[in-house]
Amino acid sequence: MERAWYRVLLLVLPLLLLPVAAWATDESQPGSTEALPLTLAECYGLALKRSETIAIQAELVRQTEGRFIQALSTALPDVAFESSEKRQDGGGGSAFTLKQVPERKFTFSQPLFAGFKEFSAMRGSRAERRERLQQKARAEQLLFVDVADAFYLFLEHQQDAQILMAVRDALQARIDELTERERLGRSRASEVVSAQAQLRRVDAQVEGVRSDAVVSRQLLEFLTGASPITAVSEVGFAVPALEAEAVYLAKSSARPDVRAAEEAWRVFREAVRIAQATFFPTVDLEGNYYTKRVGVSQSVDWDALLTVRVPLFQGGEAFGATKEASSKARQAKLQFDQTARSASLEIQHVYARLQAALARQAALEQALAASEEDYRLQAEDYRRSLVNNLDVLRTLQTLQDARRDALHAQYDTKRLYWQLRVATGEVL
Repeated sequence: MERAWYRVLLLVLPLLLLPVAAWATDESQPGSTEALPLTLAECYGLALKRSETIAIQAELVRQTEGRFIQALSTALPDVAFESSEKRQDGGGGSAFTLKQVPERKFTFSQPLFAGFKEFSAMRGSRAERRERLQQKARAEQLLFVDVADAFYLFLEHQQDAQILMAVRDALQARIDELTERERLGRSRASEVVSAQAQLRRVDAQVEGVRSDAVVSRQLLEFLTGASPITAVSEVGFAVPALEAEAVYLAKSSARPDVRAAEEAWRVFREAVRIAQATFFPTVDLEGNYYTKRVGVSQSVDWDALLTVRVPLFQGGEAFGATKEASSKARQAKLQFDQTARSASLEIQHVYARLQAALARQAALEQALAASEEDYRLQAEDYRRSLVNNLDVLRTLQTLQDARRDALHAQYDTKRLYWQLRVATGEVL
């Protein structure tokens, strides 16, 4: 009777647990942590939102907007309301001996001419804003390089581990076959031990690759702010054929950092004009409208003052400021030239490396195909006793190395391709 109840319990218990197991594995249930693999574009989008560097660049853009408003204010009138009340000793017998002298007025001040330095300041502020925008764009592009490197490293290490696990399975199958052959007296015990030693080396390589995958995953999580990232995926992307080097070099002048250096040069050129404006005379207009006055000025409702100031001697201050500004402008021009030349050199370097990487990848893919065929033939020859076990293991090791080399070359090529795109000022 007890055995019958025991059989019934064994039959019913899985049926009772089935709905619970189905609910636990249902990804549509609220609170499920299973996530779809992230693509490169998704990782980059998350990194743009997470990066403090990009946020800092955005704040710098806002600061230039504030400076433009300040520069604009120098060309606009200044309007204020002033209220004062003067108390003095006196008997009050005349307007000059009143005990209380109150005054209320609106004041207006308008600069009419100041050597056009306010317009130069506004042009300089606009150029600085464009410079900051280009710097922000370049920071976003450099962030993409970091994200792409981490993305492909994580993907590469995952696939590298899969290759090693496939090799491990092949070695384990080899050991099982050798063990059976040893039992039949057709193989030596040393052959089994040799295969087991190679299996343990593969186990060590697997652990090393898994450790590298963890490090690259942590880097990707740091850049994107997403945690945990369990998997990434890339479907249907292949590095396109390279165009002529001149095509990529022609894009260097439009690169954000080159354009930012050019805008910085404009900023310093406007600074020269601002410094030169101190040699010109200034014309200012001031006006007052009184709402309350006492004494002899009680009947005067308004007055205006036109001031013309002609600088004659300033002790060399204006000359020194102009000379300093001119030197900074020349320095900015040299910096712009250097940035432009460095951009072209970077494109040339990455182009040459990508060209070599594509050729290396093609050669390694051919070597992989040859290694796969070699291993297949060696395994058949071993079954016919034409080769020994060491030859088969050596061929298997060569096949493993060829697969891993081809994988590394493939992802090196992809990383260099995106580096070339960023070197020309482009991303996705």
